[in-house]
Amino acid sequence: MKSTAYKALGDLEQAVLIAVVSLERNAYGISVQDEVGKRTGRELSTGAIYSVLSRLEEKGMLESDLGDPTPERGGRRKRLYRATKRGKEALEASRIYMSNMWQGFAVA
Repeated sequence: MKSTAYKALGDLEQAVLIAVVSLERNAYGISVQDEVGKRTGRELSTGAIYSVLSRLEEKGMLESDLGDPTPERGGRRKRLYRATKRGKEALEASRIYMSNMWQGFAVA
């Protein structure tokens, strides 16, 4: 069997990574939470989203920096996230892995 360097992503990690990629330059905690909820129908706490964002950043799959202060946030800055090359590769590996698992499978 062919050896791979694939390290499984949990379903929530996948959902958060997909949301970050989809949101492009507007990926911050609440926008990611809204996007995941919209796509999955799951209502997740803000804490759960930030926990996953932090974990993915520690794994080198996300990077973040602070955006400009905005008046609607009382001058506070948003932490903006973007997927790294490693994160995008992990998503693609996950997609291929699951596609291979589902190949030829039919629910009776």
